[in-house]
Amino acid sequence: MATKQQLAEAKKLLEQHAPKGEFLAYINKDEAQVLKNLGGSGRIVEATQIPSFDVEQTQVLPAPVLNAALTAFTQKLPPLMGQQINTASYAPQVAGQTQLQTGASQAAQGLGALTGPQAYQPYMSPYQQEVMDTTLSEFDRQQTINQQGLRDQAIQAGAYGGGREGIMQAQYMNQGAVDRAALQAQLLNQGFQQAQQAAGTDLAARQGLGQYQQALGQADQGFEQAKLDATTLANREKEFEEFTRLGLVGQQLAQIQPGAFPTTTIGYQQSAAPASPMASFLGGAAGAGGVLGKLGIFG
Repeated sequence: MATKQQLAEAKKLLEQHAPKGEFLAYINKDEAQVLKNLGGSGRIVEATQIPSFDVEQTQVLPAPVLNAALTAFTQKLPPLMGQQINTASYAPQVAGQTQLQTGASQAAQGLGALTGPQAYQPYMSPYQQEVMDTTLSEFDRQQTINQQGLRDQAIQAGAYGGGREGIMQAQYMNQGAVDRAALQAQLLNQGFQQAQQAAGTDLAARQGLGQYQQALGQADQGFEQAKLDATTLANREKEFEEFTRLGLVGQQLAQIQPGAFPTTTIGYQQSAAPASPMASFLGGAAGAGGVLGKLGIFG
């Protein structure tokens, strides 16, 4: 049988491995349960294999105060159990298209007129015919002058009115007709090319304007969507306000008197917001709402 000195040395040795502030003591199962109710875990000290019921510092209320708080808390639970949540008040809403977006869509329906073989016609210069008439008139005048020069040369050579002079006049007239037709075709082609280029430039400009309008419209739509989502979030928090408040009270009571009643935590997560160009902005709003959106019931 161990002597007192041996027992004292053993006690001293075991307490050297005890957690800071603790000493060796005998407790029964009921006492161990009380320590657990106060927050002790009964964890085993590895060196000695002796359980430690280290209890975190807690605020202990006088029994009447705590009992009254628990009673008031539990009385609020039954009405909430059957309470219906008005989910329609925070139903998701989607912002409609803005006037810029609808306007761009309507304008795009008329772009077909700027393509195809007839697209150049509205862009033909109204002065082209005048330019052609003036140019051809000058050509005809020069032809007449040159034709007179041929007559003068024939007269000087004494061949005026002869067959040779007639052949020269016919060749000159034929060549003049070919040159006049080529000049007219060149003028028409220049007008066509200019009109076609103008039509293409107009098409590109309208497409760019449409894209710009769409971008602005999507930004406006995203801003409207953000306001709708903020309203939805506020309405949802309003519907769950009683549950949230009661859950926070339950959590505080559970911390004051651990084990006084069973606790559980119920939470919800808000639905994903519709995609839009303002996704980053909406994501920030949803993150802020998520902090408020966690509900605790019964603790």
